[in-house]
Amino acid sequence: MRKVFSLLVLSLSFTLVALPAQGEEVAKKSSMKLIKTIDGSIAPKSVRTSNDGIISAHNMMYKHSITIYDAKTFELLKTIPDSVSLKDYGYSMSSSVFRGSPVEGTFSPDGKYLYVSNYAMYGPGYKKEGSDTCSPSSGFDKSFIYRINRSNYQIDAIYPVGAVPKVVEVTPDNKYVLVANWCSYTVSVISIAEQKVVKTVSIGRYPRGIAISKDSSKAYVAEMGGSRIHVINLADFSVTYIPIGSNPRAVVLSPDDSKMYVTMNLSGRVASWDLITNKPGKSVRTGNKARSLALSSDGSELFVVNYMSNTMSKIQTSDMKILETIKVCPEPIGVTYDNPTKNTWVACYRGQIKIYSNS
Repeated sequence: MRKVFSLLVLSLSFTLVALPAQGEEVAKKSSMKLIKTIDGSIAPKSVRTSNDGIISAHNMMYKHSITIYDAKTFELLKTIPDSVSLKDYGYSMSSSVFRGSPVEGTFSPDGKYLYVSNYAMYGPGYKKEGSDTCSPSSGFDKSFIYRINRSNYQIDAIYPVGAVPKVVEVTPDNKYVLVANWCSYTVSVISIAEQKVVKTVSIGRYPRGIAISKDSSKAYVAEMGGSRIHVINLADFSVTYIPIGSNPRAVVLSPDDSKMYVTMNLSGRVASWDLITNKPGKSVRTGNKARSLALSSDGSELFVVNYMSNTMSKIQTSDMKILETIKVCPEPIGVTYDNPTKNTWVACYRGQIKIYSNS
C-alpha cells in the first residue's frame, strides 16, 4: 500500500477521450467537464459527499489528515489531523499522541458525524503495520474507526476494530456502523446505541466494499479475494451469498434496491445483479483495474474510476453501456457523486482531487 510520492505536484487536467481498451465504448463528445482541480497537502485514497454541502477526503498515512471541502465553492473548510490520545479513551496507558491513516469515510444519516477508518495506527505499541497482502495469522496491528463531530470537526469517539479497516458504512436507520477489516477477513458491527462492537462477521479473504439496503435489513459485502458478495441479515447476522465473479471491490445499490452494481478489479469490469430475480445482469469492461464506484441520485448513471487506465467511465445503468470514458489523472482511486450539485469528485492518489460537471 505504502508508496513513495514525488515531491512534484502533478497538475494534469486532461478531459480528452481515452483510447478504449478491448470491449470499451467511448463517446465522441464528453459531457463531463473538468471544473476544478484541488491541489495542496493531500494524498486522497477516497472522497465522500455528505449530500448536504460538504465533501471529505481521506489522506492515508502520507498526510495524516482528513480534509473537508465546500461542495459548491470547492473551498477547503477544515484540515483535521488524525492524531488522538488513546489514553483519553481508555485504550492505552501511554500518554503519547497516536496517529492514524484515514482511508475511507462515511456520513451518518442524521448528518451529525463523519466516520473514518484508519489503515494503521502509529505510536507506542504499534509495531506491525498492515499490508495489502495478509491474513488473520499475519499478526498485523488492529486499528480504529474515528467519529468526527461535524459541529466542530473534532474527533469525539473512537472504536477498536480489526486489522486494516477499509470501507465503513452506516445503516440508514442509524443503528449500526459496519467496517470491512481487510486483513482480519471480517466485518465489525458497531452499535451506535451501545457505542461498541457488538458483532464480528467472518467474510473471507479481503472484505472491501459495503452497501446497505434502504430499510437497513441487509448489508452487501464484497469479498475482494474471492468471487462472492456476502449478504448479511442485520436482524440475526446470518449470511447468504451472491456469486458475482472474481475480485469484486466496490458495491452500490440502485435507489429502489432492485439492482446491485459491483466493480471487478482484475477484469476491469462493472457487473450488475438483479436482486429481485437473484440473477446476474449485464456487465461492461471500463478499463484496467476498475476501483471505486458512485451512482447518480436517480440511479441512471454509474461513475467508475479505472486505476491503471487513469480514466473515469460513465455508464448508463438501463443497458450497462458506456456513455463516455475520459482521462482524469494518474491513479484515480476514489469517486463520489454529489447529489445537490450533480458534480462528480475524483480522488487522485498522487495528490489531487478533480471535480467534473455532468451537464
